[in-house]
Amino acid sequence: MALAWTWRRFAELTVDDVYDLLALRMKVFILEQVPYLDADGADRRAWHLLGRDGAGALQACLRVLDPGVKFDQPSIGRVAVDASWRGRGIGHELMRRALDHAASQWPQRPIRISAQAHLQRFYRQHGFETVSHEYLDDGIAHVDMQRSSS
Repeated sequence: MALAWTWRRFAELTVDDVYDLLALRMKVFILEQVPYLDADGADRRAWHLLGRDGAGALQACLRVLDPGVKFDQPSIGRVAVDASWRGRGIGHELMRRALDHAASQWPQRPIRISAQAHLQRFYRQHGFETVSHEYLDDGIAHVDMQRSSS
């Protein structure tokens, strides 16, 4: 079964979209990983990609932050796939869609991410290179990675 993908700016998200988005991110990032403040104020300055299954349940999401919100460059983050959908290439599909979207919004701009260190190989498959030393963010090892403009 495939997911139906939708891009929306924060102001275009419905109440149900916001609820579903926060619920999935809490499930993946807080319940599976560590407690932290997910509602960091950056969502309002981002594009949000939502992937819903045939029943309308949100199974995957991410956000693309405008330049200047987290880094000088556009940034991809909060990449989340429900555990029941992992292993099907959904994370790669999310990244392909995010990179295409960022290229259409900010042509010729590099993209920067703060990646969990253990996911460097995944992001390298999408053209990212590690550009920082490892650091802790909410108790999890991270690195900054950057992808040159295409």
